Amino acid sequence: MRVDALNQVSQIYQQAKPKKTAKTDNAYTKDEFQISREAKDYQVAKQAVSEASEIREDKVAQYKEALASGTYNVSSQEIAEKMVSKLFDSLI
Repeated sequence: MRVDALNQVSQIYQQAKPKKTAKTDNAYTKDEFQISREAKDYQVAKQAVSEASEIREDKVAQYKEALASGTYNVSSQEIAEKMVSKLFDSLI
């Protein structure tokens, strides 16, 4: 065994030891974060949507009245267009 090679190896490992760092004066700083304006707007919009009713009573009343009076008509052309557009939207 070569002693000089052992010394070189031990020198390499001594260099790799972690060095102590000096303490800073600001050891007890607080973490802070800021929410962007867009994120705040998004939170407000999300809150408004969650509070809104999922059933639009005015639309339901309008369609009930039209059905009851017999004036509710949907053309077959409109139905076909909606079906085709939903099909193409699902393919994209």
